[in-house]
Amino acid sequence: MKRNTLSLAILLMIASVVLAACGQEAAEAADGTEAVILTEVGESDLQRLTLSESAAGRLGIETAAVTEDPESGLLLIPYSALIYDASGATWTYTSPESLVFVREEVEVELIDGDFAQLNAGPELGTVVVAVGAAELWGAETGVGGGH
Repeated sequence: MKRNTLSLAILLMIASVVLAACGQEAAEAADGTEAVILTEVGESDLQRLTLSESAAGRLGIETAAVTEDPESGLLLIPYSALIYDASGATWTYTSPESLVFVREEVEVELIDGDFAQLNAGPELGTVVVAVGAAELWGAETGVGGGH
């Protein structure tokens, strides 16, 4: 009986999260503009995401600059900045300007605590999304019915 109760509780929590997310996806910015604008990047499958200020605030987007590990010389980004796609490729979102985000493929050498050491990725000093990358992925790819 306890197992059935636990399963039901987990199912209800998942359903509440999904329903809450559905309400936010359809929301416009407070000023009536679109919350996110997607623009194709060249001839790739990538999208440039431009968020309204209110959308970025709702998502809780936080960024960090790419640094360098002093011992290995490898690039460092927060582990939370990594996104894995269905084929196993690893990505991060860069922010070339305020409220604009573009996904970039990275090559991870090592995960060390809260940081990922990269063999390849954004240049030193590039701003990456440390919090909110999964939400950007959903907006870009339509996961959860976003578009």
